[in-house]
Amino acid sequence: MRKIPAELVKRYEAEGWWTKDTIGDLLTRGLAAAPDAEFRVHSAVRPWSGTFRDVEHTARRLAAGLRERGVGADDTVAFQLPNWMEAAAVFWASAFLGAVVVPIVHFYGRKEVGYILDSVKPRVFIAAERFGRLEFQPDLCADVPVVGLVGGAARRHPRIAGFDDLLSDTPLPRPLPADPTGPALIAFTSGTTRDPKGVVHSHQTLGHETRQLAAAYPPDRGTQLTAAPVGHFIGMVNAFLIPVLDGAPVHLADVWDPGRVLELMTRHGLHVGGGAPYYVTSLLDHADFTPGHLRHMRYAGLGGAAVPAAVTTRLAGLGIRVFRAYGSTEHPSITSSRHSAPEPKRLFTDGEALPGVEFRLDEDGEILSRGPDLCLGYTDPDLTAKAFDDDGWYRTGDIGVLDEDGYLTITDRKADVIIRGGENISALEVEETLLALAAVAEAAVVAAPDARLGEHAAAFLRLRPGHALPSLDEVRAHFERAGLARQKWPEELHEVQDFPRTPSGKVQKFRLRKDIAVGR
Repeated sequence: MRKIPAELVKRYEAEGWWTKDTIGDLLTRGLAAAPDAEFRVHSAVRPWSGTFRDVEHTARRLAAGLRERGVGADDTVAFQLPNWMEAAAVFWASAFLGAVVVPIVHFYGRKEVGYILDSVKPRVFIAAERFGRLEFQPDLCADVPVVGLVGGAARRHPRIAGFDDLLSDTPLPRPLPADPTGPALIAFTSGTTRDPKGVVHSHQTLGHETRQLAAAYPPDRGTQLTAAPVGHFIGMVNAFLIPVLDGAPVHLADVWDPGRVLELMTRHGLHVGGGAPYYVTSLLDHADFTPGHLRHMRYAGLGGAAVPAAVTTRLAGLGIRVFRAYGSTEHPSITSSRHSAPEPKRLFTDGEALPGVEFRLDEDGEILSRGPDLCLGYTDPDLTAKAFDDDGWYRTGDIGVLDEDGYLTITDRKADVIIRGGENISALEVEETLLALAAVAEAAVVAAPDARLGEHAAAFLRLRPGHALPSLDEVRAHFERAGLARQKWPEELHEVQDFPRTPSGKVQKFRLRKDIAVGR
């Protein structure tokens, strides 16, 4: 982990950004304050309805059951589950144990899951037996001591327990002691590297982020529906931490189906408050959308993907109060426009520095940031050494400009990342998979504008002599065999005789992006 400068530690503690609380402490107080708050899962395959008290009871039984199996503070608990009650129980149980929790996005394929489990070597792994295209693969966790399965019976998989079999009859009465400065969460995110990056957050950084977001949200935002995957950082915080801090009901959806979401908004009075632009625009564009649904869309806090001005102005024209935010898994909340800020700032910039956060631009315009919610580093020490300096600054890889009022606007990314609906996709990983096709001599993958998702992967291919451009169906079948998540599959193909290059032979990807932007 990186060394945090002593003066920053003193400042964050003196200003109250960091406390001595663990995530287990935060949850215990919040759950005790609102035990009857509703907790509901809207799912076609695993619906559930109850209260915070019910979920907490399951989480404490799970914590006790894992402790009986030798799991304790500083052990690692990984889970790959959709937005189900059991995901909350695993997350809360891990916090009560003082364990390091590792959420894995439920649509990650065999390759990503295998890499993550090999990287963190968890003591516990809890997964869904089956969900959509996801199917449990027992060989991936052969070396994990404790494996639990939601929706499956242990008899089908020797050595693997059903979820209920992991629950003790006697709940864990109180959180186990843990070091608030130590790791609490490892969140994996795909980026410029071929494999997912493990981002390590402490109890202090995660606790500050939770309190900061809860304080920034509009007080009249209504009962929110969380459909962002809880394997993602922001989905996890919005589903499992902020509502507990606020005593607000939890409503989860395990798939994003715009028609179904519109129905839930009407039937249960649920609100959708933003995220990646796709979550909002897909509702507006659906055939079932009516002006009545706008009552459940008072605010749209947009981030996690490119936010086109055309989207923000469209939403504002419908009476939705739009504000933008900028951050990453590494540094979750760097800037944001407050919901009360002037409209031009909210619509056309990514906001100003949040409390406790500092950022600056280097000579190339790259954004460097530091603050009390900045992670401890990566599981890979080489990545940590490259991304952080001795003064605590994190190199974001993003390019931005500042206006005269200190508002930041993101203009470009140094990193070769495609952000599709809030999910980071490594162009390098997609390119390497394409190169395994017999027809492909060279591949370059860039971000293409996407009206629904912000961006998607576009592949430029130089073919081997005598070969034809493969069809999209052939490419999709190849990626499925390779075990990559569907979100990473190219969504358009372009044949080139050669690439635009620098004198050293490097492909000039900015020219490929420009060609796509002008429709060439």
